[in-house]
Amino acid sequence: MNEVNQISDAVIQVKDVSMHFNVAAEKINSVREYLTKLTQKKLFFEDFVAVNHVSFEVNKGEVFGIVGTNGSGKSTLLKMIAGVLTPTTGEVITRGSIAPLIELGAGFDPELTGRENIYLNGAVLGYSKEFLDEQFDHIVEFSEIGDFINIPLKNYSSGMVSRIAFSIATAVKPDILIADEILSVGDFLFQEKCLNRIHSMMSEGTTVLFVSHSIEQVRQICDRAMWIEKGNLKLIGEVNTVCDAYSELR
Repeated sequence: MNEVNQISDAVIQVKDVSMHFNVAAEKINSVREYLTKLTQKKLFFEDFVAVNHVSFEVNKGEVFGIVGTNGSGKSTLLKMIAGVLTPTTGEVITRGSIAPLIELGAGFDPELTGRENIYLNGAVLGYSKEFLDEQFDHIVEFSEIGDFINIPLKNYSSGMVSRIAFSIATAVKPDILIADEILSVGDFLFQEKCLNRIHSMMSEGTTVLFVSHSIEQVRQICDRAMWIEKGNLKLIGEVNTVCDAYSELR
């Protein structure tokens, strides 16, 4: 990722970005069938465009919502901004540290305990062991995992995994927070804790990219929003204007 020009207020610039994937043109039922078709040169792929020539900017301290139906390209777009995926064409420019709350719990080892996964996932996010030692009790307390912290993750519910993942990812105050459906974590009381932590970050100047299927959540916390559908940018502007237009489609 390049650094955005210092004279710009934008901390995120998405410039004419597209993302293409090769998908099998027919259903493959087994690895053997896949290898047979591959060796016989009978394996064909189609070009799937997940994001199609999308451009927008997000300014420092702004809370920017992204709405769209399932498969519209929202998560792919967030992964490009987070640096997980490289755009097929176009450019993504960011400035500052990024905390990507995307696919919470991805990369955890189910055979390891919650304690061990805190250090594993924290290292992936770039936290030092000294920092994790210092923040460990706060992470566990916020996650409400309790005595399960010393039990292998394979015995956790999906909600417990998501709670501990959220707690690790938000142990620091990033410059940019990318939040993909994170307020579906746990029960409504824990969702409220998550929302309060996000509000705390916002008050300290963190720029937030927020994706949710809940239009009311988007209205509640976002300043502006964009609507993406089948990879195409449909509308961008004031949050209520965008949410109203998207709600009419639904």
